[in-house]
Amino acid sequence: MRAVVCRELGPFDQVLELGDLDPPPLPPSGVRIAVGAAGINFADTLIVQGRYQVRPTPPFVPGFEVAGRVLEVGAEATDFRPGDRVLATLSGGGGWAEQCVAPAGQVHRLPDGMSEILGAALPIAYGTSHFALVELARLKPAETLLVHGAAGGVGLTAVEIGRHLEATVIASAGGPDKLAVAASAGAEHLIDYRTEDIREAVKRITDGRGADVVYDPVGGATWEASLRCVAPGARMLVIGFAAGEIQSIPANILLVKNVAAIGLNWTGMQLVDPTRVHQSLAEALSWVAAGRLTPPAPSTFELESAVEALALLKSRKASGKIVLGI
Repeated sequence: MRAVVCRELGPFDQVLELGDLDPPPLPPSGVRIAVGAAGINFADTLIVQGRYQVRPTPPFVPGFEVAGRVLEVGAEATDFRPGDRVLATLSGGGGWAEQCVAPAGQVHRLPDGMSEILGAALPIAYGTSHFALVELARLKPAETLLVHGAAGGVGLTAVEIGRHLEATVIASAGGPDKLAVAASAGAEHLIDYRTEDIREAVKRITDGRGADVVYDPVGGATWEASLRCVAPGARMLVIGFAAGEIQSIPANILLVKNVAAIGLNWTGMQLVDPTRVHQSLAEALSWVAAGRLTPPAPSTFELESAVEALALLKSRKASGKIVLGI
């Protein structure tokens, strides 16, 4: 089968190549999928460097989310049949290939009428934001949600889910074009972090009270600014470090303001509490199927252009998700 292969650990633009591999074996609880599309995530840039919490030994295939059709099921994967249209997540990678094998508990039926391209863009972004905002932060109607990286793959879903939960959403992003994307997803207030002071802007928007929930896939200085503009009892969600800088969290400020800092590694959470994660994603997908959430069309690249797609992702110039068509 054709696949994007990481032959050795290192920078993604040096170690990834298009090659041929044997299809992976099918365990009893597995579902073999003919991959039609596979999502691109920031974690893909880390796993090829050996900097992700899952560290496969080269050669291996990156890719944590896919959509396609079921080819074969293991003896214990009784909920699926060959021919079913599905989307799935892969905790250890393997999605950037013509075939992959996913645990049955991480497979969902693709909503009727949804393309595989769009389906591959949903699991991690919507799964992360739903679990973070609903399960962990327990975002309530009329609370204020501050979303950083609000035009990115996960940030945009946080804006959309926040509005669906009837929160007041403040979106932070770089430049008018990205802020326009966040506004189209439901953000009521916009902050251009390139020209505005995040702390001062949030204080102004909230009449000095601050944000109740912060959703931060950016990290670094962005997190530090957020910590100084949250309301008492706020919940701050650590989603990632797209800025490339891992912040230090001053415990004294958490204590004084009764603030909770909550980390979420969504793919890792699937291994810790798979049932809860499966139910969370199922609810998010049901909101999409019912038209309550309207995912934007992702940017699409061919399989052989995976390096170019990763470069766009890392540049933070993309709006929304990036997907490989296979």
